[in-house]
Amino acid sequence: MKRMIAILFSLLLMAPLLTACGNQNGFQDGYYTAQAAEFSHGWREYITILVKGGSIVSVEYNAENASGFIKSWDNSYMQTMLHTNGTYPNEYTRYYAKQLLEQQGEGSIDAVTGASSSHASFQILAQAVLEQARKGDSSIVIADTAH
Repeated sequence: MKRMIAILFSLLLMAPLLTACGNQNGFQDGYYTAQAAEFSHGWREYITILVKGGSIVSVEYNAENASGFIKSWDNSYMQTMLHTNGTYPNEYTRYYAKQLLEQQGEGSIDAVTGASSSHASFQILAQAVLEQARKGDSSIVIADTAH
């Protein structure tokens, strides 16, 4: 009997430690997407995340035009933006996505010089998609990113 009480007592003491290893951010497993409400300069930005085991394991941030063509694939846009702004979509979208993945939605995202408008949109979309992940709501959330 004493042994049974000791085992139960040990389990009770370990319970808080085991729950501390769980889902810290409250994210529910699944795919979640937030998309800008409007096109800006012909592009609509979006973020899609994949959550597994309560952690973000994948982040895609990009923009598409009305026909569904992805901004990071537009080489002429890339060349123009690189020469005028010093950065281009395939660079800054990956940078912002990497920060969100590494920080798991905690902390701030550093801006890339030359992509400050996209940084502002990213911040809004990131908050919206993280909220969807906390709710476990996999419907696409539309966010007002006009600034």
